[in-house]
Amino acid sequence: MTVIVREMRSDVPADLAGFARVRRRALPFVLFTPESLAHTATRMHPGAHYRPLVAEADGEVIGTAQVLLSHDSPVPGQGNVNVYVDPAHTGRGAGALLVRTAEEHLAARGAVRLLSWVLDTPDNRAFAERRGYRGSRSAYFLRLDLAAGRLPPLQDPPPGVELRRGSDYAADPRPLFELDAETAADEPGDVASDLTDYAAWLEETWHNPLLSHDLTSVAVVDGRPAAFTLAHTDGATRYSTAMTGTAEAFRGRGLAKLAKNDSLHRARAAGVREAFTGNDTGNEPMIAVNRWFGYEVCATEVRYVRELG
Repeated sequence: MTVIVREMRSDVPADLAGFARVRRRALPFVLFTPESLAHTATRMHPGAHYRPLVAEADGEVIGTAQVLLSHDSPVPGQGNVNVYVDPAHTGRGAGALLVRTAEEHLAARGAVRLLSWVLDTPDNRAFAERRGYRGSRSAYFLRLDLAAGRLPPLQDPPPGVELRRGSDYAADPRPLFELDAETAADEPGDVASDLTDYAAWLEETWHNPLLSHDLTSVAVVDGRPAAFTLAHTDGATRYSTAMTGTAEAFRGRGLAKLAKNDSLHRARAAGVREAFTGNDTGNEPMIAVNRWFGYEVCATEVRYVRELG
């Protein structure tokens, strides 16, 4: 049975559905929909040289790869290769073909360092190490059962603090961009990020089909967004935190908890049954916050790095 690798066609529904299906089976902690995949494929910044790949056997998509350069990094040449194969179709060479195709694409566009998130299992880690990748930092996927679990009770905002929704910024989301840029700069990671391109943020973040403006919550102090949680949903029963953060001047006041609790309560009332998030394993303050909500670790991934000669 021959496996081929080719670019995902964003205008072909079967390609989008196949990519989303594989990711749901291999990585159920992250939200993907055909609509969000098409959006990313057509709206990603040109400097990312984004190329979504699929591995196909007998007309069926059995593997996927997201391949891009970190265009917003101050250090050039940082490439990303994230490969996932349907668990029912591993061992057929799809992963190896996807990695090779992805590496060739990035090397031809100036990549000098490749980074890949790998689920923390012996087979997956051995696969990466055989191809010259070395393990680096790690991160948790966490899950919250909103249907059966219990959230902390809602609290009134403290004096001087107001809770708003992302939809309140529909006419001018720039204040949320500025808050996102400040908090993203403090995120632990292997690649630094300078979030300075407002137009790109609008395309990639604000207009992402997964982003729920209504379930996004913002804690506002003196008219300024001070803390927020960006909420993604699949349009049905699954929710994911895209980002939670607090501006440096307002930290230590529990505002991120306030915003996230507000968002989770409203998500549950809207019929969401499970919520996901992710944290670097060294981000102890945010892990503690998520455990306070009732999140539990459901998987671990490891960042693997390969330097190109």
